[in-house]
Amino acid sequence: MEQITSSFSTENYWDLFWLVRNSVITAAVLGLMGGIIGIFIMLRRSGLVVHGIAEISFAGAALFLLAGLDVVLGSAVGAVVAALLIGVLALKDKDTSGVTAVLMPFGLGLGILFLHLYQGRSANRFGLLTGQIVGVDDVQTRTLVTGAVIISAVLILIWRPLMFASVDPQLAAARGVSTNLLTIVFMVLLGGAVAMSVQVVGALLVLALLVVPSAAALKVARHPAAVVALSCTFAVISAVGGIMIAIMGTVPISPYITTISFLFYLVCLLIGWRQRKARHRTAVQAA
Repeated sequence: MEQITSSFSTENYWDLFWLVRNSVITAAVLGLMGGIIGIFIMLRRSGLVVHGIAEISFAGAALFLLAGLDVVLGSAVGAVVAALLIGVLALKDKDTSGVTAVLMPFGLGLGILFLHLYQGRSANRFGLLTGQIVGVDDVQTRTLVTGAVIISAVLILIWRPLMFASVDPQLAAARGVSTNLLTIVFMVLLGGAVAMSVQVVGALLVLALLVVPSAAALKVARHPAAVVALSCTFAVISAVGGIMIAIMGTVPISPYITTISFLFYLVCLLIGWRQRKARHRTAVQAA
């Protein structure tokens, strides 16, 4: 702990902040996207799926790194292919967790193999696992922001049927909602969201941006609009706050993002517990 705290310095802080302004903008937009799609991840109980897609996204990024191609593109290709594969296979045998658990070690193993074969800078290898958003340039910023905006816009357009299919898929199918098509569309969007989030926190910690903020919001809010607002707020503060703190020291960004996100969850867990206790006490008194 002393080693970490001793590395902090506020000298030339705003000069450093100006250098990572692209990172801050990208993190904020990705946080908003993560807060939106995270609601559906929680409703569909797809947390394990996110982790599985992230590991195959890591394999795609590692393959493109080995080939000397764009790592962000490789991450996106791996994530979308993984999401489609999991979505299609899960529709056939209705066992999303089982399919994901089979693909996860395969993707991670391939990623480790490609990194072993890569002879370049070790920082590039480490960045695939823990994130490397501080190094994003103008082109990557435009790519990530555009992708996040598109994914968020599509989610908003299909919000009502997707929410219906996520909460009660059987009733939604009985009412004529194309639940299978919505599942495939959602998995493609999820693949894109995971691929971009991997650039922030890395393949190993992507749940901190896509799952934890929404899980925290669901502990304290009941109205859908409030859940989305809180989820987006928690995700943006975690991502941007992680960068703001990290530029003062030498520790990578991802531990700060995951810690802030986890603290939000702990606080919301305690608040939610008190809310349930108060409602129970009110019900007992009314009876």
